[in-house]
Amino acid sequence: MQVSLFDTGAEPVGLRPLTGIRRTTLSAGAWVDVLPGWLTGADEVFGHLVSEVAWRAERRQMYERVVDVPRLLCFYDEGAPLPHPVLTEARDTLSEWYGPELREPFRTAGLCYYRDGRDSVAWHGDTIGRGSREDTMVAIVSVGTPRALMLRPRGGGETLRYALGHGDLIVMGGSCQRTWEHAIPKTSKAVGPRISVQFRPRGVR
Repeated sequence: MQVSLFDTGAEPVGLRPLTGIRRTTLSAGAWVDVLPGWLTGADEVFGHLVSEVAWRAERRQMYERVVDVPRLLCFYDEGAPLPHPVLTEARDTLSEWYGPELREPFRTAGLCYYRDGRDSVAWHGDTIGRGSREDTMVAIVSVGTPRALMLRPRGGGETLRYALGHGDLIVMGGSCQRTWEHAIPKTSKAVGPRISVQFRPRGVR
């Protein structure tokens, strides 16, 4: 499954109406909403985030050795000012739109900077905290060059592919974090950089 997403040109920074969002129902109570080009002026936002965010590299234990995490990270906890006003607007707009379904606002923002095709994130669900036992939502806004976000059911099944960049929005909801996994795979193709902004409710990581 391929969603063809495209740049929207030299538009001012802002948000399109969420009325164009489209939902795909998955298995086991999971679903995905997608809206291409939701954030306009995405190239300007990307450049701002690259230069203004306090990006950090992390290292993690992997079996018997410590390895570099293959992407740069920055986390904004509840109450922390976000690095661009449109991200605050995006978080608040998503909280209002999904409020009747989620029954709580999005509160935190995690940023990942994928510098090239060597940067990636392995198959996982956001199951640290409440996501391991409760239905929840994770909303992701992507700026920069599109990269493939892959989704597959836990235990095996058809893999879905979404090419996300240039202001695209994807929201994973219902049981998605428990019953499905997602990843940004490495690629040997020449690809440009991408930043993803993940909005989550309290207690979901």
